Amino acid sequence: MFKAELLERAANFRSSADDPERNLESCPALVLNADYTPLSYYPLSLWPWQTAIKAVFLERVDIVASYDRAVHSQTLDMKVPSVIALRQYVKPSEFPAFTRFNLFLRDRFSCQYCGSQKDLTYDHVIPRRLGGKTTWENIATACAPCNMKKGGRTPQQAHMALSMKPIRPTSWQLQQHGKRFPPNFLHETWRDWLYWDIELEA
Repeated sequence: MFKAELLERAANFRSSADDPERNLESCPALVLNADYTPLSYYPLSLWPWQTAIKAVFLERVDIVASYDRAVHSQTLDMKVPSVIALRQYVKPSEFPAFTRFNLFLRDRFSCQYCGSQKDLTYDHVIPRRLGGKTTWENIATACAPCNMKKGGRTPQQAHMALSMKPIRPTSWQLQQHGKRFPPNFLHETWRDWLYWDIELEA
């Protein structure tokens, strides 16, 4: 069958009209790399069901597990994929982008001075007025009260100790941190693939 016909068929899939819970937006597919590890833990690598089905027809992914729900075209019924694996391995970048979100993830969403998880912002460990730069190694997550208390001083001058020395994290380190913050919803078919490398309890 020609790819164009396959894609047209994928585009024409719909959920059963007599299904009272036909909203498939709640049925994303967990995307695994070719080595069967998630492309990303945080945010979790998820594709909408339409994208997953299109990738199946383009032979870019293999279906690992499916929801107990189906979509239909005029000539074909298909279960909605819940876990898919890329056929070609995507090499992750060694270092993540320097963003506010990734900074918070590195610091586990907690103030590096007091441990609070409220009103988070970021602090220049060596203040800019003293030559401090905006880099991974000089920025730490801080709550607003601690940031204000520290002001334009160094931690030593303000008598405020950092819980961890700021570092430039690797992408692997951020993914490990991401495992500690699972999303609110984890489908049962995802769990073995998200936490496969965690030691099993006896």
